[in-house]
Amino acid sequence: MAAVKRLKRVAAAQPGFMSFKSSAGSDDLNSGQRKRVNKNKKKNWNKHSDIQDVEEFLDDVRLQERATGGLISEKPDDSLFFVDIGEQRKYVQPEVQEGKKGKKSKSRPLRIDLILQHDSLVPPPKDILAHQQPNAKKLRRIAENAEKLAAMGVLPRRQKRLLNRRPAVTASKSKTAANNFPDRPYYDLWGGDAKETADPYYLEQTGKKRVKRPEKLNSKPSVLPAVEVIAPGGSYNPDFFSHQALLLEAHEVEVKRERAELRIERQLAVNREDTATEETVFQELVEGLVEEEEDEDEEEEDVSIRGGLQQEKKTEKERRRERADKIKSQQKQAARVFTDKKQQLFQLRSIQATLKRGEQQTRERVAQRKANQEAEKSMPRRLGRLRFQAQDLEVQLSDEIPGSLRTLKPEGSVLKDRFKSMQKRNMIEPRERAKFKRRHKVKYVEKRAFREIT
Repeated sequence: MAAVKRLKRVAAAQPGFMSFKSSAGSDDLNSGQRKRVNKNKKKNWNKHSDIQDVEEFLDDVRLQERATGGLISEKPDDSLFFVDIGEQRKYVQPEVQEGKKGKKSKSRPLRIDLILQHDSLVPPPKDILAHQQPNAKKLRRIAENAEKLAAMGVLPRRQKRLLNRRPAVTASKSKTAANNFPDRPYYDLWGGDAKETADPYYLEQTGKKRVKRPEKLNSKPSVLPAVEVIAPGGSYNPDFFSHQALLLEAHEVEVKRERAELRIERQLAVNREDTATEETVFQELVEGLVEEEEDEDEEEEDVSIRGGLQQEKKTEKERRRERADKIKSQQKQAARVFTDKKQQLFQLRSIQATLKRGEQQTRERVAQRKANQEAEKSMPRRLGRLRFQAQDLEVQLSDEIPGSLRTLKPEGSVLKDRFKSMQKRNMIEPRERAKFKRRHKVKYVEKRAFREIT
């Protein structure tokens, strides 16, 4: 830094340098006696160094750059001086002068605009960051490779996808019908889904394309209606035959329930033949005490026979005979298979009839399976741990039918009916009422007033 200051001080002292300011004050400062300070330490450099002349020189250089665009000593004479030849009057046409009476021929800018104008002749510094680009080398290399591929006729993947994209089908603009046109199509505002008019490729790339609704969600879990109408026999004043039909249906339900209960009782009942008697108990107690010696003798005979069989060995002649018999049986089996294949040529008609019969059975099974599937749509499925229990029929006997609607007694519950309907239509799983379980035992205490009375 000291060397730079020394160079600036030498440049200011040269005779060719022209200064805007007078250096009288600096001469007076330099004429005084300087204070001798130890500059061997860095903290005293800026504190006791006299840099006033350098600051003045730099201020003067900056002033010349702002006012004239550079140092005056380096400017040519034509830019600094001009020849005074007197005042020149501009010729003004009379027509223009008459048209602008009382006004100046040229409007001057406002004072505020002059203040805001940039009056410095120093060019702004170059912004290096504005010309820099991140990953410029990598992007330049990618651009060069793309130019080489384009020259060879190879397109990048992104451009291929744009070229292969299907053009959007533009619907023909139809004139909207007037409101008083009676044959115009009906538009349900709340019924259908809104149509997508945007480009499908744009929707797919931006992730705004709607997900296709599964077909399973469009089908109902059951084909049964939400509210089932009761049979005509359930009316307050039904027909005789319809009422008897409803009674018969209720009777069949009760018979099925009774049969199921009897079947469970038979399965849980104990067979009399399986019950223990005194004789069977005595035989079980004596079992294995009398026949122990006979069993031991029979076991010894079995062991001796097994040992004798293990000691006997087959001769070579017996083994050759067994191999010959095995070969003969294999040849007979092969001949039988060959004969069966020959016989099948004469059984083509029967085989064809068998195939047709099999195809007919297959079609019947497929039709039966479809019929079962259609029937299952109206039946409750197994959705949980419990099975669906149908609600009891609300039916009245012949002597319980009221004579008028005023004397009719309400039966059943609307809430329970809706709950059972949702279970039957496979909307919720069958449930049972939660059992109340008391945590603590109930403690009965007689109060003093009650004890006095009793």
